[in-house]
Amino acid sequence: MSFELKTTFPTVLEVSPQHKKLNGLIDEIEQQKLLLEAWKQAQHEIRAYSQKALMPAYRNLYATLFDQMQTLWNSLSIYDLNKTDSAKVEEKIQALARLLQGSHLLNQIQIDEVEKMHAYYQQASEYNNKKKVKNKEERFFDEPENIEFQTDNDFEDWNSDEYAQAREQAKLKRQQDKQTKAEKLVNQSLKTVYLKIASIIHPDREQDEAKKAEKTELLQRANEAYEQEDLFFLLKLQLEVEQSRNGSNKGLSTEQVKFYQQALEAQSQALKSQIQELIDSLVWSNKAKIAVQKSKGQLNIEQLYKQIDADVSAVKQQLKAEKQRLSFMGKESGLEMLLEHGVL
Repeated sequence: MSFELKTTFPTVLEVSPQHKKLNGLIDEIEQQKLLLEAWKQAQHEIRAYSQKALMPAYRNLYATLFDQMQTLWNSLSIYDLNKTDSAKVEEKIQALARLLQGSHLLNQIQIDEVEKMHAYYQQASEYNNKKKVKNKEERFFDEPENIEFQTDNDFEDWNSDEYAQAREQAKLKRQQDKQTKAEKLVNQSLKTVYLKIASIIHPDREQDEAKKAEKTELLQRANEAYEQEDLFFLLKLQLEVEQSRNGSNKGLSTEQVKFYQQALEAQSQALKSQIQELIDSLVWSNKAKIAVQKSKGQLNIEQLYKQIDADVSAVKQQLKAEKQRLSFMGKESGLEMLLEHGVL
């Protein structure tokens, strides 16, 4: 819930550099709130258009990929393939099974077949890994002169993997800590700002009836904003009442400016996250997400529709290519050609 802030406080002409920065943050947040609202209003229309345009194309594509998987599986028993080619075919089948697993674009019979295929190759992979470990252990005892060399290599690989994993976990923790800190700051700011406003504009301390009525209305809005956790409205209101009371923007202390800046930045970050989550839920492809990012915060529905149409065209082109590949897979000569040119 948002509120329109209108007061009759005198206009302040003198603006400090610190407050100019705060005004910039306020303007940025207002634009973000408008952008978020625009996305919310457009999301149903965009989602419906995407479903209507993209879903049939993707469904046909996945059905074709399923047919490829089945055709290649049958080819292993029908055609007389050498060991190398058989391995390539099985690798392709396994890749298709991974891609199709858990897809909502297949019917239940197809999903069951994909699960069987995926389980088969997963078991085969586990068996091969155990076999490799056993062979490695046998070589370990048969060739003692290589013990130190193998151990060093294994340690380097392990250390590299562990380092990359630890670095990724540390990065994720920093992001989580930053988000937690921002949320904590917003929660603390809500109460702090609300109490400060209430102490300044409380109508019981006003003798003038007109100003008392105005402050009563402002306090009511502040109460509603506090209940709705609308920190942005409360911050704007506090800035105005502080400046009106002091008669100048220079009345804000360094600590107050720092507090406002941190709280506003936290609010801005929260809005950015909401906008990005909404975009991710509406946009299918990375190309469309890039197009939205290039708009620099300006929602352009027509541009997004054009990108969806471009995505549909790309999927249809891929479908055409996959159907042609499937037709080659159905013949021994065609399959051999695909294998020979490395385009299986």
